[in-house]
Amino acid sequence: MAHPGAGGAPPDERALVESARRGGAEAASAYGELVRRYQAAVFNVCYRLLGERAEAEDAAQEAFLRAYARLETFDLARPFGPWIRRVAANLCLNRLEARGPAHLALDDELDRTVDAPFANPEAAREQAEQAEAVRAALAGLSPRYRAVVELRHFQGLSYDEIAAALSLPLSDVKSHLFRARKLLAQKLRPES
Repeated sequence: MAHPGAGGAPPDERALVESARRGGAEAASAYGELVRRYQAAVFNVCYRLLGERAEAEDAAQEAFLRAYARLETFDLARPFGPWIRRVAANLCLNRLEARGPAHLALDDELDRTVDAPFANPEAAREQAEQAEAVRAALAGLSPRYRAVVELRHFQGLSYDEIAAALSLPLSDVKSHLFRARKLLAQKLRPES
């Protein structure tokens, strides 16, 4: 039987998980490859939910440690990505709920969606203000609402994937997303 990954092809997720489950010398290498593949996605989930870079880095690391400890519960018939994102999202939601009402510290690191500098400084300032207003509005949402917005709009997950990631019924995902969007619209409505 050929070794997974022989011939230069990267080992598939299932082979990596199986190798990590077996333990031994190959386990650390196999799990390290899974971490490498998903570290950015897990960090992004944590950062969007927690809002602070250092806390998101800690949470992402803890999510991978928890996932490793629970690797035996992973269903090999499913993809690893949604599972590890669910571990991360649930960890962040638990942290947010433990600290009470969510008030995120908004840092200077606003998302940059355009790489080229603006020719018009006024347009750049306006976009930065809009980005800050959106982040402030997101920070004011409950952790559950923030999670569905993050997974849908920033991670691009389908409703079914969000339901699986957060262990929620599909109807709850849809209603949470509807309510979150309505609250965001109210928070972002210009004052008359």
